[in-house]
Amino acid sequence: MKTVGSRRLSTSLHRLQGSLRAKFLLSYLLVVAVGALTVSAAILISGPTLIGHVVDRSHGFSGDAAQTEAARQALVASVVNMMLIAATGASAVAAFAAILTAVAVSRHLTAPIHSLIRSSRLLAAGHYTTRVTVAAQDEVGELAATFNALAETLETTEERRLKLIGDVAHELRTPLATLQGNVEGLLDGVVTPSVTLWTQLLSDAGRMRHLIDDLQELSRAEARQLPIRCMKLDPAPLMSLAVDRFGQQFDDAGITLVLDRPPTLPPVFADPERVTQILSNLLGNALRYTPTGGTVKLSARSQHEEVAFAISDTGIGIAAEHLPHLFERFYRVDRSRSRARGGSGIGLTIARALVEAQQGAINVESLGPGHGATVTFTLPRTTPS
Repeated sequence: MKTVGSRRLSTSLHRLQGSLRAKFLLSYLLVVAVGALTVSAAILISGPTLIGHVVDRSHGFSGDAAQTEAARQALVASVVNMMLIAATGASAVAAFAAILTAVAVSRHLTAPIHSLIRSSRLLAAGHYTTRVTVAAQDEVGELAATFNALAETLETTEERRLKLIGDVAHELRTPLATLQGNVEGLLDGVVTPSVTLWTQLLSDAGRMRHLIDDLQELSRAEARQLPIRCMKLDPAPLMSLAVDRFGQQFDDAGITLVLDRPPTLPPVFADPERVTQILSNLLGNALRYTPTGGTVKLSARSQHEEVAFAISDTGIGIAAEHLPHLFERFYRVDRSRSRARGGSGIGLTIARALVEAQQGAINVESLGPGHGATVTFTLPRTTPS
């Protein structure tokens, strides 16, 4: 029993030693001790001299000089001792008051910290809806607000993760079902092999492969693991190359593709391969959402320390409530469009990751449904600091 009691006492003392309450108590007691020592030193050093002057001025002693001096010394010593006793008593009272004050103050100050500790444990266990109450505007309140912001970010990240899993499953389900149905039909002899069937099966497999490639590209881009080899380059040839690549597709769709750029553009500091990839993603997106007879324009202009590229179309347009979500994974304005018609839904997400990896910015503007849309991204003209 003694061993168990000793262990519990040792554990309690160890916890107390590292707790804020113990530190508050020790800090208060330290202040009291320093004050008591200062008062005692002042009494011992200057007390006899000051009391001696008071006694000399009182002229209250009679007798010969030796007796007078002895009485004077005894009185001074007596007064000094009483002052030391009074200082010691006052220090004891002050220490008791310090203990009470430290306990009260520590309870008040450590209560939100204990709340943060409990909430952080819940957060670590996966309860991302956990929040703490911000009851003050001091440093502890700022810590609580920061904790809430962290919890909100983790909750949003978890929601996006779950949504991503659901979206990927949904995107793969349709082509997989088509493949499985056709293969089962072939095995059962219900479906007759033909060039058209093999072409469809190849197309479905290609769609799944393309989606997987896009997801891998997005994952690497958001993790900043894509190789970005920035250099000083002229953007004009890259714009011409992108227009040449998509020219035939636009002609087949009956959509006019226009290249509009000034005679001279300042060089940008970027990766030519990634810039081409961005332009391809954005032009392909504009092609899908612009009806026959429409127009898509690729333009560029110099502004401040950047070059701004814009892809404008006369397509279906975007409602205001959709604009903040366009760069989210698998987000489509028109949910009824299939993946074959509407793309993977992550082209803009990849484009944003690539633009930001080159120290640029990207945004989408639209006046609403039926008024087309404009995607603008910027690239730095010089090496970012």
